[in-house]
Amino acid sequence: MRPSSSGSEPEPGRGGLFDSLSRRGPVPELVGDAAYLQAMLDTEAALARAEARAGLIPAEDAEAISAAGRKPDLFDIAELGREAAGPGNPVEPLVRRLRAVVGGGAAEHVHAGATSQDILDTATMLVARQALSAVLADVDAAGDAAARLAAAHRRTVMAGRTLLQQARPTTFGAKAAGWLSGLDDAADLLRAVRRDRLAVQLGGAAGTLASLGGRGPDVVAGLAEDLGLAAPALPWHTNRSRVAELAAALGVAAAALAKPARDVTLLAQTEIAEVREGVPGRGRSSAMAHKHNPVAAVATLANAAQAPGLVATVLTAAAGHEHERAAGAWHAEWRPLRELFVAVGSAAAWLADCLGHLEVDEQRMRANIGADLEPALRSDDHLGSAETFVDTAVRRHADRRNETP
Repeated sequence: MRPSSSGSEPEPGRGGLFDSLSRRGPVPELVGDAAYLQAMLDTEAALARAEARAGLIPAEDAEAISAAGRKPDLFDIAELGREAAGPGNPVEPLVRRLRAVVGGGAAEHVHAGATSQDILDTATMLVARQALSAVLADVDAAGDAAARLAAAHRRTVMAGRTLLQQARPTTFGAKAAGWLSGLDDAADLLRAVRRDRLAVQLGGAAGTLASLGGRGPDVVAGLAEDLGLAAPALPWHTNRSRVAELAAALGVAAAALAKPARDVTLLAQTEIAEVREGVPGRGRSSAMAHKHNPVAAVATLANAAQAPGLVATVLTAAAGHEHERAAGAWHAEWRPLRELFVAVGSAAAWLADCLGHLEVDEQRMRANIGADLEPALRSDDHLGSAETFVDTAVRRHADRRNETP
């Protein structure tokens, strides 16, 4: 399993003023321009190989196209971006450049039977697979930290709080177990999308693959096998349920990440002071030297708060595509989906950092319990099934971590 990068800091001298807070972890790079370029080249190369296996193009031409796809440095991303304004997407200038790099008779077999949306949609699925793996690594790391907190504090009594008022006693372990349950549910959903809903796109000009004759389904199957993606029953040019489910799963993850971060900010208030982030030097105030701000929790919330709007934009774009190819709705998915990955990936990296360094003040938790709750503490069953819930959540998390890659 890829180790969480949540503890890594941005490289000195790189990035913008806000990037250390809003572009944390590996996801921004995994959904960046270079990643998309390589994914498009990989798709073109895999398409050529699938067509060669189907007897539609010579094997040596497929190898020439594959070799060119392994040379991303020959493609100027900024130039491709400028030229995308002509056809309305970056695939057409990429194909022109790829044909020039391949040269000879093989050039005419570049992009054979495909349309621009086929390449960009399939590249998006490849990019999403890598980015989902990175998001999951940090969600799991946050879950690991929550599980440790839950187990260590299964009998650490604190005030339960409902509507921001003290209710009945609970334990910090039970609170952390609640965080853990939400994180595990989100991780399960992200894994399901990664496993079942990332599919190749290949439909050709009007979704019929007419230019491939009767071999279209064979090429789709070969392309899917080559890239390790699902083979859909039909092209999904205007059926955007896969993209919508991806966005929705990321939105659910953002909510699960925000919950523990919000609790940490509340518990870290000066008047409560039941937890603190134990990272030396972090949380300084420019005006008040005494402060120890919960920066990781705050950054988690800041990134997670961006997700609902981005999810809504993707879902809006996914609805009502016209006929066999949308006029603008497809284009509207590109930027918000990338930004959604960055926001949720950054939130996950920050929360793993937050919970991994969280310090718990057990004495303060006990001292904060108000007089109204003292009679409840004298009851033998004042914690009800809290310990059972903790044990269940921790055991479930351990089982999941042993079973899933």
